[in-house]
Amino acid sequence: MLKNSGQWSVVSGQWSAFGKPSIYCLLLTAFCLLAGGCRYDMQDQPRYKAFKKSEFFSDDKAMRDLPEGTVPRGFLREDKAFYTGKTDVAPNAASPPTTPVLDASGNTLVTDFSGLIGEFPVPVTKELVDRGEQRYKVFCIVCHGPVGSGDGMIVRRGFSKPPTYHDDRLRNAPVGHFYNVITNGQGKMSSYAAQVPPADRWAIVSYIRTLQISQNPNGNLTMTSANQANTNNSNTMVTPNANTNNSNANTQGGTR
Repeated sequence: MLKNSGQWSVVSGQWSAFGKPSIYCLLLTAFCLLAGGCRYDMQDQPRYKAFKKSEFFSDDKAMRDLPEGTVPRGFLREDKAFYTGKTDVAPNAASPPTTPVLDASGNTLVTDFSGLIGEFPVPVTKELVDRGEQRYKVFCIVCHGPVGSGDGMIVRRGFSKPPTYHDDRLRNAPVGHFYNVITNGQGKMSSYAAQVPPADRWAIVSYIRTLQISQNPNGNLTMTSANQANTNNSNTMVTPNANTNNSNANTQGGTR
């Protein structure tokens, strides 16, 4: 046979040089086809379609009922006042936006409190204030200081001083403002929604009001609750704790 015919040579007993590339290509193609045919990906697995019949289960349903206890309940957050600190009435969108007011430290001072609730959506009790004091000393005292004057430890070490709770602007601010700031942050303060659950946020707000009353005992601040279901008096007045006076500023300032 011809040497370059690409066929088997009886004389030499070997494939000619012209036929070797063709054989390699043929073997490679066959290997790829076999390898592709052996794949069994997840998208090709046997499965039932939704609402189809199944003979495997006794009720003939392919879709199975969820196990008891796997569907969360009680997370609709229907109580807007409790979870947002805002009223159901939206602020007047037609009014022009107010010009931001900055203090000496560069903090943005909120002056428009429209749409925020003015009463606590939870009963104001001693237990609530005590819980708020404990949470305040964990998350807030490092900036706002022991009595809310904005002289916390990190402020003494160079961080920007936050506004004091004891000026007329924040003394007259509704409780929903403090809850909203804890939830969403304001100025240099970031949101604490991930660290502080809603119930503890209201506890902290109650303690902030207590601090304000303690530093201005002759003022007209009261701690009122709109929740009348669990309180004998909807206008519950909480007496400030004795340890919130200025005499403890130095001893409590290092608490973190």
